[in-house]
Formats: sequence, structure tokens, C-alpha cells
Amino acid sequence: MLLTGLTYGQTAKYSNEFLAIGVGARALGMSNSVIASSKDATGTYWNPSLLNYKQSDLEIGLMHAEYFAGIANYDFGSIVAKIDETSSIGFSMIRFGIDDIPDTSELIDANGNINYDKIKTFSANDNAFLISYAKDNKKITGLSLGGNVKIIHRKVGSYAKAWGFGLDFGASYEKKGWNFAMVGRDITSTFNAWSFSVEDLQEVFTLTGNEIPQNSVEITLPKLLFGVGRNIAFSEDVNLYAEVDWDVTFDGQRNVLVSGKTLALEPHLGLELSYDNMIYLRGGLGNMQRVTDFTNTQQMTFQPNVGLGLQLKKIALDYALTDIGDQSIALYSHIFSLRIGIDKK
Repeated sequence: MLLTGLTYGQTAKYSNEFLAIGVGARALGMSNSVIASSKDATGTYWNPSLLNYKQSDLEIGLMHAEYFAGIANYDFGSIVAKIDETSSIGFSMIRFGIDDIPDTSELIDANGNINYDKIKTFSANDNAFLISYAKDNKKITGLSLGGNVKIIHRKVGSYAKAWGFGLDFGASYEKKGWNFAMVGRDITSTFNAWSFSVEDLQEVFTLTGNEIPQNSVEITLPKLLFGVGRNIAFSEDVNLYAEVDWDVTFDGQRNVLVSGKTLALEPHLGLELSYDNMIYLRGGLGNMQRVTDFTNTQQMTFQPNVGLGLQLKKIALDYALTDIGDQSIALYSHIFSLRIGIDKK
């Protein structure tokens, strides 16, 4: 069960995994290959050092997605504003939650009678609050640095909750059409301190033979992301942007393309073809894994994604359809996101 899987001081390989999904339909359509090019309100998540590149004095970003046939909701919202010509600040929130879960712990009373009026509902949700800052380097043209202060709050009804804290760091550099980026997520490790309402759980867990959970600390280890992108102009109106990213983890073996005992490397790539900075066609490949089928044969799977974008002045609407052709074990998802820019004048 969810509540019994935590022990004190545990280093969890997939802790805070809701923060690894990604935000923004542009990014998801390009298989998350955007840490060198998210020059908009989604930069608070992907790479805070890119916030200075946004086109407006203030920008708002919104996204909503549904998973598992609408059972789970995934939402993102951010607002980014210029402080001056060389620095910007941003605030964003991410929520992944399942709502209206039936609570049947009091369905049967002490005499064995069933009372459906005792059924209640609760929510299990994961939340992250990010405060972002970006600053251009005055000595090196094209270099920008940024960071996030990250506050985590996870809650399972009235039964369990956790508070966590972490830091992210980002750097980006542009020169002659090339974009280079590096992001360190959870660079100091992110700590989630869990607490449980034992009095609400003790009777049910004892009757069902489950271990009563204890207050615990869950640790998320650092991850490094690297990205290289290139702009290719075919004409005055037609432009192609290509980016390749590598995600490097240090928590042991993972089912990714390159994996060792302590280090794993996951590559993914994305393309964006634009016309007149108004219409965008996107695609990407990611989630490359080795999967063993029922005949014990191992094969490589990957997740192809596509997306569309439309920008009219300061309003941009993006759409992504993930896992085209059912090439991956991931589920199909339709993603929409909206970005709105506002200038002082």
C-alpha cells in the first residue's frame, strides 16, 4: 500500500515522480527536449535561467491534462515578470491529484452492519510550489544563470502528509544559433518529511494485517540534465529548431538506453518547424526502454510524440498528442496549454 512503503531515511529512486512528467504542450510534443529552449513561462520548471528570454514584460502559463481515463488530473500554472533588463522572477505551481476516492474504512461497524452513509471521499494529491530567479551574466555575453526554490506538499486525505524542500540550478548559453543548457535538479537532494495519522489507521491496519506506518523522511537524489539545440533558417519565414537532451541520474540502474550500477543516461530529442513565428509543427522521441514480452524476448520501445502550436501576437495555444502509434508502454494523452504575454505599455 502507499502508506506502508516508506521507512525512515529512505532514498527513494522514484520519489516526487510527479515532477518528472513535464509541463507545457510544446515540451511534451518534443519529448521534453526543451531545457535549452523553454523561453517562456514554462521555464520555471524546465530551466529557470531562460526566464530572461521571454518576449513580454509579464507572461502567464497554464496547462491541464488528464490521465488514466480522467481519474487523475495534472495542472500547472506560472507567472513570470521582468525585474529589470537583466533579471526576472517567476512563481509556479504543479498539482497531480486523484480526487473523490471512496473511503470505506467505516463502512462496517463493530457489529458487522453495513452502513453506506459512512462512506466518505478524500483526495490524494502531490503539489509543488516553485520560486524562480534568472540573471544574465554581465561578463560573458549569452550566458544566463538561474535557480528554483522548491517546496513540496503531498497529502493522502487526513491519513498522511509530507512537506519537502529542494533547490534547482540552471545555466544556458547562446552563440551563433546554438543553444547550450545544463540543469541540476534537487542539487542538494530534496527531503520529504512524512507524518501519519496513526489513530485513524491503527484499527484498520491491525485487522487487515498491514504494518502501521511510522513518520519517515524520503530523499530524492540529484539529477543532471544537459541539452544542445540548433536553429536552422531555411528562409525568412521558415525555421527549424532541433534539440537533443540527456538526463543523467545517480540512483542506480534504470530501464533506460544506457544504464550502469550507479549511473543511468536517458537521451531524447525534439524538432520544431515554424512558419512566420506563428504556426508550429513539433515532434519528438523519448522514453526509450528495453521491454521483455511474454515470450521472454527483449525489444526496444520508444515513445513518439507530436504537437502543434499557434501564436497570435501575445497569445500562444499549444497542443500535444503523446505516444503516436502505440510504440511505448505509456498511455495516449492529449495535452493543451496556454501562454499569455502582457507588456507594460
